[in-house]
Amino acid sequence: MTHDIVQTSAADTLPPFDPATFWAQFRHGTVGVNGVRLHFVEGGSGAPILLLPGWPQSWYAWRYVMPQLAAAGRRVIALDPRGMGDSDRPASGYEMHAVATEIHDFVEALGLTANGPIDVVGHDIGTWIGYAYAAEWSDDVKRLAVFDAALPGITPPPSGIPSAEANVKTWHFAFNRLDDLPEILLQGREREFLTWLFRAKAVRDWTITPADLDEYVRVNAAPGATRAALSYYRHKLSPGGLAQSRARAERKLVMPVLAFGAETGVGTALIDTLHLVATDVRGGVFLGCGHYVPEEAPRAVAEQVIRFMDA
Repeated sequence: MTHDIVQTSAADTLPPFDPATFWAQFRHGTVGVNGVRLHFVEGGSGAPILLLPGWPQSWYAWRYVMPQLAAAGRRVIALDPRGMGDSDRPASGYEMHAVATEIHDFVEALGLTANGPIDVVGHDIGTWIGYAYAAEWSDDVKRLAVFDAALPGITPPPSGIPSAEANVKTWHFAFNRLDDLPEILLQGREREFLTWLFRAKAVRDWTITPADLDEYVRVNAAPGATRAALSYYRHKLSPGGLAQSRARAERKLVMPVLAFGAETGVGTALIDTLHLVATDVRGGVFLGCGHYVPEEAPRAVAEQVIRFMDA
């Protein structure tokens, strides 16, 4: 398989987040979907593009990418899925079929598909959600772009004892699946944990500033936040969740898909996986970049997304 290689550098980063400039263009919003309050941030005008974040983040992970997409003539909506950011944290409903249906209902509530299917972008767990949404509600999705994640149940799992480098990237999959223990160990230590995680998995960890860390600590220290976010892992990696993933993969995506892994993240694993489950796939690897690509290389992310969505 051929892969595009995109060399990223410090030139692909942006100056530290300026709230005054950002909030002059974007606004908070909430919508109730089947009794669950979902928080989102939106701005710009034009064809809608929906952004889905990953763990342990929120809509805020897209703060550098959003103005670039809006400047390209798009209405940009960055959503906190259930259990993330400032959305509600119900005790259940984190298996991918339920989450994909909730995304569909959110899109319907905002009327985003009134003029046809929309473009969807996901990172990390947002990739899981975006893929499930595209697979189960294909009439909603015009194009799908995903960044640095594996798809459990579809991506071939590693065998044997991982190398030290691989262990840094993947240890949390086993940890996050455990009942109760993560909540016990992380409560009151969210700042220490997130500081370690961002430094361990990023190449340009300085792109997540102390002020950014404050925001991520805020949403992760909220009551029920750890349990809710880890419920995604507990369901996705359960026998039922893995079986659901394999069943979903039996019918290939028909919309165009863009898939980029990070050099020190999943590498080519994401695009190789998408070739198994989609008919029209492009993408490759961001060199010189860590897992948090929307923050470490937002110019490169926006450039690739805009080029793909305009094709």
